[in-house]
Amino acid sequence: MSSMINSAATGKVLEITMNNAPVNAINSAMTLELYDAFVNLRDNDDLTVGLITGTGEKCFSAGWDLKEVAEIDGDIESPEMMGMSPGGFAGFTEMWDLYKPVIAALNGHAIGGGLEIALASDIIICVPETNIWLPEMQRGFLPDAGAVQRLSKKIPHNVALEMMYTGRRMDAEEAKHWGLVHKIVPRDELMDVSRAMAEEISKGAPLALRALKETFYGVSEMSVQKAFKHMSRGMGTFPWYEKVNDSEDFLEGPRAFAEKREPVWKGR
Repeated sequence: MSSMINSAATGKVLEITMNNAPVNAINSAMTLELYDAFVNLRDNDDLTVGLITGTGEKCFSAGWDLKEVAEIDGDIESPEMMGMSPGGFAGFTEMWDLYKPVIAALNGHAIGGGLEIALASDIIICVPETNIWLPEMQRGFLPDAGAVQRLSKKIPHNVALEMMYTGRRMDAEEAKHWGLVHKIVPRDELMDVSRAMAEEISKGAPLALRALKETFYGVSEMSVQKAFKHMSRGMGTFPWYEKVNDSEDFLEGPRAFAEKREPVWKGR
C-alpha cells in the first residue's frame, strides 16, 4: 500500500502532507502514519516546528473515513474503527506531550475530524475557499476528537455550540472574525506564508519553544494568581519551563544580544 502522507524535514521544520485523494479522509492506516510522523517531531531534537497540510484544492481533510467504518464488521469501539492511535485520532489530537508548535495550512475545507486536526494545531492559516463544519450530529455521533473539548476555548461558546448542533458551514472570513483562523492568504501563497512562519518560529530557543507551549496551555484554566504560582521556580508543574530556567540557552540569548550576534542554541 502506498503511503497516505508525505513527511519531510526542511531545517528544523517537519512538513507533513496528507495524501489520500480525493478528500484526505482519515482512515486507520493514515492515522498510524500521522502518529509516526508526529512522534518523529516530538522526539527528534533537530526538529522544533511542525507544519501539516493536505494535497489537492478541495479539502484539507474531510475527517473520519466513514466508508471504512461502514465496511468493517467489527467492534465499533476498537481503536482501528475509531481512527485512533496512541496519540489519539489522526495521530496527534491527544498527544499531550507534543510540546512543539504545529501550524495547520488549510488548503481547502476542514470537515469534522479534519477541523479537529486543525484545532489540535497551534496556528491556522487557510485559503479563501476554506469552509469548516462539523456534520457529526447529522451522522449520529459527537465531534469528540477535539471539537467538543477545544472549540469553545477558541471561539465563543454559543457559536461553538451552534456549529456543532446544526452542522452548518463557516467560511474563512467568519473563522478569522472569531479568531479561529490566524490568516487568510491566496492559494498560491499558502505554503510560502506557512513555511515562512514555521521557519521564523523555528529560530526560537528549542527549550523555550517547548516551555511556551507547555505553560500556555497549562495555565489556560488557571486564575492569573494561580498561574504565576505554578510558574514559580521549583514548583515542578511545568518541567520544560524548569529546564529553560536552568539551561545554557537561558544565558546565551542575553549574551548574543549584548554581543550583537545571532544566538547559537544548544537545546540545553
